Amino acid sequence: MAPAQLYSTESGRLFHSGKIAIATVGLPARGKTHISVALARYLRWYTQNTPVNVQYHGRLTYYLRLGVKTRVFHLGDYRRATAGPGQDVPDDYFFVNASASSVLLRQKILKKCREDIYHFLNHENGQIAIYDAVNPLAAGRRSLAKEFAKHDVETLFIESACNDERIIEENVKSVKISSPDYVGWGSDDAVKHYLQRITAKIPHFETMEEPELNYIKMINAGEKLTVNNCTFGYLSHRIVFYLLNLHIKSRHTYFTRAGTSSEHDSYKADASLSEQGRAYARTMGDTLMKHREQERQALIDRGGPASPLKPLTIWTSTRRRTVETSQYLYECGFRVRQRSQMSQLNPGVCEKMSERRIRQDYPDEVAKHEADPYHHRYPRAESYHDLAVRLEPIILELEREQNDLLIIAHESVLRVLYGYLMACNATDIPKLSFPRNEIIEIIPASYNNEANRIIIPDCPEDIIPGSPEDIRIPVPPSGVVSPMTGLGTPVNGPGTPKRGSGTPQDEVLMPQEQGEATHLTVERLKG
Repeated sequence: MAPAQLYSTESGRLFHSGKIAIATVGLPARGKTHISVALARYLRWYTQNTPVNVQYHGRLTYYLRLGVKTRVFHLGDYRRATAGPGQDVPDDYFFVNASASSVLLRQKILKKCREDIYHFLNHENGQIAIYDAVNPLAAGRRSLAKEFAKHDVETLFIESACNDERIIEENVKSVKISSPDYVGWGSDDAVKHYLQRITAKIPHFETMEEPELNYIKMINAGEKLTVNNCTFGYLSHRIVFYLLNLHIKSRHTYFTRAGTSSEHDSYKADASLSEQGRAYARTMGDTLMKHREQERQALIDRGGPASPLKPLTIWTSTRRRTVETSQYLYECGFRVRQRSQMSQLNPGVCEKMSERRIRQDYPDEVAKHEADPYHHRYPRAESYHDLAVRLEPIILELEREQNDLLIIAHESVLRVLYGYLMACNATDIPKLSFPRNEIIEIIPASYNNEANRIIIPDCPEDIIPGSPEDIRIPVPPSGVVSPMTGLGTPVNGPGTPKRGSGTPQDEVLMPQEQGEATHLTVERLKG
């Protein structure tokens, strides 16, 4: 099961939902890939997760957290795979009035991607296939919808529209420069070339207004959201709910543990920070502020704008030591919010017990815990699964937050939130370790997230180790990216697409007959 999945079925699909294809719509640099990957991460978090080996045409075997649910098919991956390593498509490939050879190439790429979508949905117990492409024309979207309806697949379009030039410019610079299309390119050349691709598509793009189709239209990174139809079941409503909380603006998330207290191993005693803990809070705050300023200066040195730092918001639990760890940064002018859901995992009867005592008093429970440390709970305790379900409102707030974010919490909470952002397996979450002398920085990108470690200097050795109640493994090293196999770009390079890693471009899925359309517009309040 996935980290927060409430139940599973033999087929792997939710019994009250059928097969769904989600097709993105929008001009380049509007955040379609970001939305696709973020949505897949969220859906897979609440759905089944089983490791399997998959054979790709007898040539490529890879390890996939296949769950029953969601896989993203990026059309750009199929284009790069078809062109081959180090090769590019013809110059007119992205133009509507392309040559006959370019049109044939596009059709070949679309055919391969469509075949993989059908294989995933019909032969791998897939439930949601996300087709990440431009899908610019209403006629093409209607055609794609009819095509998928023939395979008993419901269709939902998600359009990301944007008329805010600042958002578009940020997407081009922060996302497209790091795209696989521009490996080895200079920043200026990559931006210039990508803007040309956008310009070529603008005259031929038609925004979604088809009343008979199911669609969600996000405007200006979630400023306004329009829903049309979308009445075909639980999952479609869950997707709408999630997108109400999502935005495509870039921000960094930082994880750090609270300082030490005089009774740091006690769950019931809500003790204040020790003198050592207060010193740690100051050092951690100074380290983070220095790091953020260094990142800003490095961006300026690379030719970026000399804009001020993005505001930093701090979240803590309501436990006294997490609140007091944030006090120094609060006095420096940063906003602090307390979240009751972020309280640490409840250890139940095992509070303050040594591992030796637990093994002696509860040998049966220890055996169950070692067999499944994620789902097992000791008497009167919480499991990590319980904690993941409790943290769902925090995860939605996490997606909604537009400022940079520092989370100060117990290691058990950090494990679950890190597991969500980095798409970790449920079995790995209890083993994640967050030493107190490190701040973990998570940097979002279109295809995956990257985690870096920021070392807090001069921490006493006795406060560095992680919490004592779980097995510990080192946190992933700096530069590790989220293990989103099947969510983003194939890890084996542009010449070998994995089944289910690409997406078609000129097609669309067809909804079933639903009578009169229902239309809803939601506008996000500013403030």
